[in-house]
This record gives sequence, C-alpha cells and structure tokens, in this order.
Amino acid sequence: MWISASTTTDADHAEKLSDILFAAGAFSVSVEDAEAGTAAETPQFGEPGAPAMPLWRYSRVIALFEPNEDIKEAVAAAKEAAGLGGASTDYAQVEEQDWVRLTQAQFEPIRINDRLWIVPSWHQTPDPAAINITLDPGLAFGTGSHPTTRLCLEWLCEQVHNGDTVLDYGCGSGILALAAAKLGAADAVGVDVDEHALTAAADNAAKNGVALRLIHSRQPLTERFSLVVANILTNPLCLLAPLISARVAPGGRLALAGVLESQADQVIAAYAPHIRLTAGATLDGWVRLEGRRP
Repeated sequence: MWISASTTTDADHAEKLSDILFAAGAFSVSVEDAEAGTAAETPQFGEPGAPAMPLWRYSRVIALFEPNEDIKEAVAAAKEAAGLGGASTDYAQVEEQDWVRLTQAQFEPIRINDRLWIVPSWHQTPDPAAINITLDPGLAFGTGSHPTTRLCLEWLCEQVHNGDTVLDYGCGSGILALAAAKLGAADAVGVDVDEHALTAAADNAAKNGVALRLIHSRQPLTERFSLVVANILTNPLCLLAPLISARVAPGGRLALAGVLESQADQVIAAYAPHIRLTAGATLDGWVRLEGRRP
C-alpha cells in the first residue's frame, strides 16, 4: 500500500513543491493539469526551438509515499518551504497493483484499416489475414496510437507499392519503416538523431522479421526515395525542409506529420521552394501534409 498526497497550486509553485517533496522522501511526484476534463483543460505541445511552455494555470502535484506516521508533517513542511503553507492537501491510499499488467492493459491492438494492425506482443492477433506489426511501448516514439502516427500509416497503406523505396526520417520506434516494408517496399530506411531510437527500431525489425536499413542522422545520405515520410514536429520539419525535400526522387511523394492544423501554413511555406504541399488529412487537431516532386 502507498499513500498519495495531492496538492493544487499555481504554475509558479508546482515545480518547486515537486522538488521539495522528492527531497522529503516521496517515492514519486507527478504534476497534472488540475482542470483536466473541464472546459478549461489546457493541452501542452512542446517542441525543439519553441519557447518553454509554463505549467498549467492550476497544477495538481501528487506525491507518492510509503506509509508512515510522518507523512502529513513532511508534506506540511514541504508546502511551507515552497511558500504554500495555506494550501490544502488530499490524502488517499493507493493499493499495490500488478503495474506491468496494468500498463499492458492500456495498449490494445490498433486497427489502422482492413490491411494493417499494430499488435502488442502480449495480445493475440485479431486478424491473422491482415498485415500485423508486433510493437510494444518503449523508449522511442511510435506505437500507432498517436494521431500523427495513424495519419502516416494510413498514407503508407495508400501509397506503398511493390518495389517502392521508402525513407522514414525521424523513425523513432521504426513503426513507419516497418509498415512500409510489410506493405511491399523493396527498401525501407529509417533515420534518427537518437541512438536509443535506432536500437529500438532494430529490435522491432528483428521481432517482425523485417530488414530495415537504420542510419544515424549525422551520417551522409545522398539517395533519393520514391516515398519519404517524416513524423516529427513543426520546428524541426521547417529547419530540415531542404534536407528532407532533397531525398524525394523525381515523381516521388512526401508526407509530413507532427503538425497541428494551426501550424500547417508555416510548414507549407517552409517547403514551398522545394515541394508544393497541401493538407491531405486531419485527425484530432493534427494534419498530414502531402506533396509530390515534379
């Protein structure tokens, strides 16, 4: 059994309180939007090159402690040190659970369309006749559940034909390169800046019996591909516009994701000197931009 101590505060005090609670012996501390689930809920989308985003206007700081008689005294002292002596705190018991099983229960097989499923290794395959990618949550982004990943997978299902060459720039878990290979690409290449992502992608390729070429972004890449997909974020996509566009072969197609609908014009403008982009599909506020090199 554990004891949780939940304190609501403003953005200016949340981080300081978290640090002090850790020093006071908390096993873990999380910060959540205190207005989550209401009309005032504020999503946060941070990305490289963007100004640092403050925490929510009202944040809920939740500390988890092992049961002992000094918890309330320790939390009171932490609040006083953080300048929150008058803030109220709610305490609750948290029963010990099988956290592995609980985490796994959050990841069900994902149907992309009739052709393609993403299936965690602990689940049975819902449709053995479909293309099934075995993929577990890990250190690298890409399980198929995020709208941007789904938008890219749907595009690959439409665009990949036998013999195509495909580049997944910013491959993360390798999910898009894996899908391309299983959909019939003759060559599927994944590029990433993170060594951990490349390791994860290699592991996932081995689990699926697929051969991927995986390259660190610092290595030169001069090849051109019939299909290029990049699911990153707006600022990196804009900075990389010349590099990514140059990898699209004449007559080849490009798809970009990780872009909010409100950011689409910014990315379209960045790629305009290279490839004309248009909005291909949207999902939950995210957009997939598509273009073709003449």
